[in-house]
Amino acid sequence: MLAPVKEKIIMGIDPGTNVMGYGVLKITGTRAQMVAMGVIDLRKCPDTYLKLGHIFERVTGLIESFLPDEMAIEAPFFGKNVQSMLKLGRAQGVAMAAAINRDIPIAEYAPMKVKMALTGNGLSSKEQVAAMLQRILNISKEDMPKFFDATDALAIAYCHYLQMGRPETPAKGASSWKEFVSKNPGKVSTRKKP
Repeated sequence: MLAPVKEKIIMGIDPGTNVMGYGVLKITGTRAQMVAMGVIDLRKCPDTYLKLGHIFERVTGLIESFLPDEMAIEAPFFGKNVQSMLKLGRAQGVAMAAAINRDIPIAEYAPMKVKMALTGNGLSSKEQVAAMLQRILNISKEDMPKFFDATDALAIAYCHYLQMGRPETPAKGASSWKEFVSKNPGKVSTRKKP
């Protein structure tokens, strides 16, 4: 069960060096509503460093426009192309710096976790994620963007919404009841029944 929130704005970012997606959700109580989604198109900018400056300026502008309480961003994933990973990491870092500059808390989510949260399948296609978002958030067909980067960003924000108010689970659970009891003495009564 999600903890009710009076009102919160979550910005999702799908980092990219050519096209960066963003999505904005407004949470009222336990209801999520899309405010905006779109892309920062960087394809016409030939210089890598100018692209990074443009990302910082545009993300800062989005922050000033929508005043998010939190930012959710896709965590880097390991691919075969090291250069692509490096470029993506730089784009992600610059977007994060824009949020840090405005004291906005940041949460990272792996792509598989986002897909799992939306569709129940960590290997879902971008089309499946977009279709699920359209259905969950009642987005009209006309309002669906042509770039999946935008729907991916909104999915990241929605994944963060689903995680709100849920306790963090430990990285490694106990392998037995005895181990659980020894690790959580305040949570378990060890009193024997008469």
